[in-house]
Amino acid sequence: MTARHTARTRPPIPLSVLTGFLGAGKTTLLNRLLKAPPCPPPQAVDGRPIYAPSLTRESGDGINHDLAETHDLAETHDLAETAVIINEFGEVGLDHLLVEHVDDGIVLLSTGCLCCTMRGDLIDALERLLRSLDNGRAAFSRVIIETTGLADPAPVLHILMAHPYLVMRYRLDGIVTVVDALNGAGTLDAYAEAVKQVAVADRLVLTKTDLMTSPHQRASLTALRARLHALNPAAPVLDAAAGEANAAHILNCGLYDPANKIPNVKRWLAAEAYAETHHRHGHDHDPNRHDAHVRSFALTSPQAIPAGAFEMFMDLMRSLHGPNLLRVKGVVKLAEHPDQPVVVHAVQHITHPAARLERWPDGDRSTRMVFIVRDIEPRVISELFNAFLGPVAPDRADRAAIADNPLVPFGGVDR
Repeated sequence: MTARHTARTRPPIPLSVLTGFLGAGKTTLLNRLLKAPPCPPPQAVDGRPIYAPSLTRESGDGINHDLAETHDLAETHDLAETAVIINEFGEVGLDHLLVEHVDDGIVLLSTGCLCCTMRGDLIDALERLLRSLDNGRAAFSRVIIETTGLADPAPVLHILMAHPYLVMRYRLDGIVTVVDALNGAGTLDAYAEAVKQVAVADRLVLTKTDLMTSPHQRASLTALRARLHALNPAAPVLDAAAGEANAAHILNCGLYDPANKIPNVKRWLAAEAYAETHHRHGHDHDPNRHDAHVRSFALTSPQAIPAGAFEMFMDLMRSLHGPNLLRVKGVVKLAEHPDQPVVVHAVQHITHPAARLERWPDGDRSTRMVFIVRDIEPRVISELFNAFLGPVAPDRADRAAIADNPLVPFGGVDR
């Protein structure tokens, strides 16, 4: 069997992004995960069950279809056979584990995992790992990328969503953001990048909580937890010192539920958490805090939307608000296939190829979308979406006015 044929038959490889600000403890967490024994099946954390993502393939209609037969890989809850992509070895502290050279920039760790130095482009590092896998020089079933402390995770997500080859070979498993409990509040106050890292995460890991022993420090920790929940109401907060940040709780952050062998849209979206936060959100916040610029909310509708209208809605959102769409994910009821919902996932101006489910995975057959945005009021998005649904509101443009308007970017009818 040739390497090319092997690559075509392999399921997409789950990829996790480990991020967090400088000194938060990403390296310590990564070392602990790599050396830990296999974890038991995942348990609920903070009342939220842990779940795993779906694997998809793309068919001729441009929509990815669920591949149920490839989901066994998602049920692994340890980091055996994991490839780790880092910036430089010296910054990561894995030198005592390096035992064997595999390929250019790739070494085999004593744990059986691979470590790939990203001295240049991330795309090149990901492709080098694939070449080693396809040629039989290395074996791995999962990838973790550790970003630098100042890194914006969006460019990494753009690669996984938009690169024509890598989108077929890798799938995003989740974003894990590490937060320093001692310095987290000050970091969020000082750096917009830290706020963004928290807002887009699927899992939040609090480190150094064991060092916060005084009553004042414990009160500060409680306030930090509340702040993290306000920024990202759907992400479970795992206490590293309490042993909660293990592979079973950190891996498998997406749509597919390995326990029931079906996609679990409700848990993936966690739309109720965003809805509750949006209802509680007031306007008495400090406008000078970076948190004040971030909003998270859910949009729901029982009405099916025509595929062309939904595509135009997404195009308009990206063209008008792209840089401020930190993350968008949802399940959409299209008029053409109301019994087969479409899963969407976007980061800023980049949208992952849509995935069509074979059927609705639960009793809720309505469109549900979650938005994490910066400097956008929720009503701006909801009014734009409602315009494409058809109902006409006073002093608001309807779908025909938007679609047949040559002044709207990318939205006018070709004349």
